[in-house]
Amino acid sequence: MYDFVSLNLKCPVCGKSLMDKDHRVDNEPSIKLNIEIAGKKGVIRLSSIYGSYNFISDIELPKGEVASFFCPSCEAKIISDQECLSCGAPMAPFYLDMGGKVSICSRSGCKNHKIEFDDLSVALKKLYQEYGLSGSHHSKITSQKVEKKETKPKIISDFKETIESGAFLQAYCPHCKKSLIENDMLKLKITNGETGFLMLSPYLNVFTSKSTILLSEDKTVAEVHCPHCDKSLIVTNIKCGNCKSPVAKISISARTKLLDFYLCTKKGCRWHGLSEDDLYEIRLEDSDEW
Repeated sequence: MYDFVSLNLKCPVCGKSLMDKDHRVDNEPSIKLNIEIAGKKGVIRLSSIYGSYNFISDIELPKGEVASFFCPSCEAKIISDQECLSCGAPMAPFYLDMGGKVSICSRSGCKNHKIEFDDLSVALKKLYQEYGLSGSHHSKITSQKVEKKETKPKIISDFKETIESGAFLQAYCPHCKKSLIENDMLKLKITNGETGFLMLSPYLNVFTSKSTILLSEDKTVAEVHCPHCDKSLIVTNIKCGNCKSPVAKISISARTKLLDFYLCTKKGCRWHGLSEDDLYEIRLEDSDEW
């Protein structure tokens, strides 16, 4: 139900926040830790999105090596007596600001983690208050009067419809026309050295995401495919309006028809837009393109 919950974690020793608002991973404040692995020391910033395994690190993390995590404030080592049920490495525990803790495996490449609440009813209440019920949002489209552009050869309407920020976008594959929405997430198949899935928020101008494989910040995704028909969604004739990276095309429903909707393939870039023809009739509220 809470597919894009962003967790606020604290050091289990000193109780200070580990959140780093200046460095984002998955478009959310990251969890900053000092790390030591394979004889090297550095800084790692983990994704705060529960279930995401993305991170930024200034040192290489050899797969299979066990890391030691340290609080950047009190410099205490964060470790527990519990062992990972998957690989046997020590688990590293962190306090949740809503009560309870999150534990992650300290072995590089192991995805085992667990979450425990001190009081489940209180935690659920806070989740409802902050995130609401999944799927409770629907597309909000309004109209506003705009001036006719005499320089354009085609006749346009006196009114341009606006899809407001926060509107739920019903997304479809432009090839097979099947829905890309699964469990209130926009799901895409991606390849970046290995194949996995990228889950994006389907709400306009909400840029939360998570993936089943590691995606480096500020790097483009090599391949984007429909999870149903497996056809490529990347287009060659259009580039990102901000960073000039390749873009992927999906279809969204508005005005009883499907519109071409473009997404930048560079991790962390928030550019998105409609086709030039659709811009005569519809605009996206607060989007980077306008």
